[in-house]
Amino acid sequence: MATRIIRLWLGVTWVYGGWNKATDAGFLNAASPHYIGAQLNGYLTTSPIHSILQHMIEHATLIGWGVMISEFAIGIATLTGVALELATLGGFGMSIILWLSASWTVKPYFLGSDTAYAVLWLALFLLVRQNFKGRRGIKSLIPNLSDRREVFRLVSVGIVAVGAALAGGKMRTNNPTPEAGTAIATLAELPIGATKNFTAADGSAAVLFRSKAGVFAYSRICTHQGCTVNYDAGSNTLLCPCHGAAFDPTKDAAVVSGPAPTPLAKIKVAIKGNSIVQI
Repeated sequence: MATRIIRLWLGVTWVYGGWNKATDAGFLNAASPHYIGAQLNGYLTTSPIHSILQHMIEHATLIGWGVMISEFAIGIATLTGVALELATLGGFGMSIILWLSASWTVKPYFLGSDTAYAVLWLALFLLVRQNFKGRRGIKSLIPNLSDRREVFRLVSVGIVAVGAALAGGKMRTNNPTPEAGTAIATLAELPIGATKNFTAADGSAAVLFRSKAGVFAYSRICTHQGCTVNYDAGSNTLLCPCHGAAFDPTKDAAVVSGPAPTPLAKIKVAIKGNSIVQI
């Protein structure tokens, strides 16, 4: 039962992670502030594997597809039990890489989820390994490719993983995002001192402000690990619910506290007639 609970949690989480990326209009869009390449670039100054990340940036879109399909494949394999030992090692490896890149600067360590997932994947691997007594060595991890049923199961997982990634992209296409120039709000809807969340032209979450000086907007995608920040009127900051990063909207969304390496991305907006539009 313990093994099943861990498998269910990790499998569903990894499938959801793949789906989240597949349906994100900005993940593979080089113009988006949360494009996979922009995320990797943001980790360069703090990650101990920055040299590896630098090479990954050169092939960011391909890396993005690889991460997305891998998450689907690992999640599906974990839920179905296909090549389960390899799947657990794959999940462990992804968690370690994310820890060394995305959450390396999170202090104290228990605020970062990647190390916790790495431990869960390792524990699951040992539990699965224990259930196959007598299986030892690296060779025992390799699926039996002479077994047609095993090959069929492996191919099926791969096909479903790719299909899920493409289905997510199709859904993203069928739900087009607003184009630049589309009205975000009217002046009557957004009086001075008010804010409004909206979807930017690249599909990313954003927030609009109106002050006496005019209007301005920022991406709500945290520059630390891609979580969505929220505006807190009490502290007049944009707060990340994941790791506590805080940004000051009155100072070009500069980092006030937390692990975020850079300010939030600016989004150009302007007043046209009685409306506020993205330009």
